[in-house]
Amino acid sequence: MKNVLRTMPALLALLLAFQAHAAAPDSAAKPLTTIPSLDLKRYAGTWYEIAKFPNSFQDKCVGYTTATYSAREDGRVDVVNRCRRKDGDNDVAEGIARQPEGPTSPKLEVRFAPAIVSFLPMVWGDYWVIDLDANYTLAAVSEPKREYLWILSRTPTVDPAAYDALLKRLAAQGLDMKRLVPTKQAP
Repeated sequence: MKNVLRTMPALLALLLAFQAHAAAPDSAAKPLTTIPSLDLKRYAGTWYEIAKFPNSFQDKCVGYTTATYSAREDGRVDVVNRCRRKDGDNDVAEGIARQPEGPTSPKLEVRFAPAIVSFLPMVWGDYWVIDLDANYTLAAVSEPKREYLWILSRTPTVDPAAYDALLKRLAAQGLDMKRLVPTKQAP
């Protein structure tokens, strides 16, 4: 019994060390990096969803998903997301985005809840542009926890070489590319 009691502290220390190691962040836990700056006027317009991490608020979408951004005079952005449901009808979600860190920040916050509750921080979701080509034709959007990812393009299809290069950059940012699901777009 004395031997068991003597080894308890060592076992407890070993268990705590194991838990600390299991909970220790890996390379994916590095902070997510955004693009250096975003020109909202160039970013405005319609984007086609090429792929995404599945999420509950798009469960009813079967494809043909777009996001349209329109700059407002007050510096914010109107957001209209559309997708096709299984029954053939379109699902439309209208929201607003803002740049809390300034007019060139790639870190936006988006809200789809009614304006009356906009004072509540939890109704705003992070929308970080983490990759964008120089021509503003292929983009990747995520958020700090990497739970969500959208790959967006100005056209319904993307050059395979550009897409593969983007996927490599996203994987280097610690995003789990195994979760990525292609979005059906018009042929």
